[in-house]
Amino acid sequence: MNVPTDIQIINDAEGNPAFVVIPYSQYVAQKLEPELIPHEVVSRIVNGATPIRAWREHLNLTQDDVAKRLGISQPAFAQQESVAKPRRATREKIAAAFGIHADQLEL
Repeated sequence: MNVPTDIQIINDAEGNPAFVVIPYSQYVAQKLEPELIPHEVVSRIVNGATPIRAWREHLNLTQDDVAKRLGISQPAFAQQESVAKPRRATREKIAAAFGIHADQLEL
């Protein structure tokens, strides 16, 4: 079935999708939206992971990697990661270590 869309997919030399072209107005609208959350992260949360764990795994980081970025021990981070609703200050520090916005940890 051929459904008209606004997007174009550009393939590489092997025929694999390499780029997606969207209308500029759609791009601007997406840039103005609040930070989005990848499907993989949402799926992990639906399957029982905390948002912090879901993001850490999505970013291919170990607990030790994140703990070092935060300047704390791995067991201390493991405890923070297991909390379903951490304090705002904790979310902000962990989000900074992940390179994401703190609001993306609020699900």
